[in-house]
Amino acid sequence: MAEDDSEKTEAATPRRRQDAREDGSVARSADLTAACALLGAVVLLHFFGVRLLGFIRSSIETTLSTSHISNPTRLDDLGWLSALASRVFMEGLIPLVLCITAIALVVTVAQVGFVVSTKPLEPNLAKLSPLNGIKNLFGAKAGIRTISSVGKVVVIGAVATMVIFSDMPYIVRLHELDMMPMFGLAADMVYDLALKLAVLLLVLAVGDYALQRLQHERDLRMSKQEIKEEMKRMEGDPLIKQRRARVARQLAMSRMSQAVPQADVVVTNPTHFAVALKYDSKSMGAPRVVAKGADLMAMRIRQIAAANGVPLVERKEIARALYRDVEIGQEVPAELYAAVAEILAYVYRMSGRKTA
Repeated sequence: MAEDDSEKTEAATPRRRQDAREDGSVARSADLTAACALLGAVVLLHFFGVRLLGFIRSSIETTLSTSHISNPTRLDDLGWLSALASRVFMEGLIPLVLCITAIALVVTVAQVGFVVSTKPLEPNLAKLSPLNGIKNLFGAKAGIRTISSVGKVVVIGAVATMVIFSDMPYIVRLHELDMMPMFGLAADMVYDLALKLAVLLLVLAVGDYALQRLQHERDLRMSKQEIKEEMKRMEGDPLIKQRRARVARQLAMSRMSQAVPQADVVVTNPTHFAVALKYDSKSMGAPRVVAKGADLMAMRIRQIAAANGVPLVERKEIARALYRDVEIGQEVPAELYAAVAEILAYVYRMSGRKTA
């Protein structure tokens, strides 16, 4: 049975976030990208529009004043006109288009990072379901989008109306000016209106991005049961874990079976702990733990030691300290030197071996 959204009260886990990101589900506002691109276009046109108009003016003057072209509309002159139009396009429009594209790309990457996913392009028959389409059309999200869009149109229209009415005294007197001053004043008023609307759209887009992030976090929320299932998947199947533990025990037993016969002594608790020690003055700075174990493992160490003639020495405190503080392959710590040296001396004396 599908879980109700009200049950999804837990924050998304890192794994859930990574899966969503790989599926292309990220918090992104298309309005923010469009607003930044629009603002960039308005500013760029204000600073570089004169240069663009200069290119267009130069091309028109060149076309109309070329003496060797009697009729610019002749088929023979189409190649020349195409080259001229391409020059205007490359030198005037291409830099502007590239700058706006770069702004949109930077804003998009700033929102979501660098994400490349083909999963949103994969066919999904569920998206073709009329029932899902109707649900999306009349759902809560669609209602919020509709209200938001209407609200934006109202706000933008109100601000545009206020700006135009504030400039109305200048608009009605434009006809009194000469051509160039009239054109310059009209361009300034258009730029002022476009800039204010672009900034307003940017502010609204920032709010939309905040809402998108909140909605994205809400969509990623998980129920307690989903978190438990994810933890199980991350930890692995219990049967697989048991098999891994069994293999690890077998490997440890194999290493122990090889190491204990080479030990000089096994220090016991006597039953709970067993630690096998070996000392070689030529290659070791201090006695080294070659095997250790508790309970069943300790019993197995004692059995291997007895079968191979390795002495067993009962020292409860020393056995516990070695088992607790020293890992296999490590040398005994300095505070246990004296106690371990006494044990080895005892073993060497009993076996008739000379002290190393």
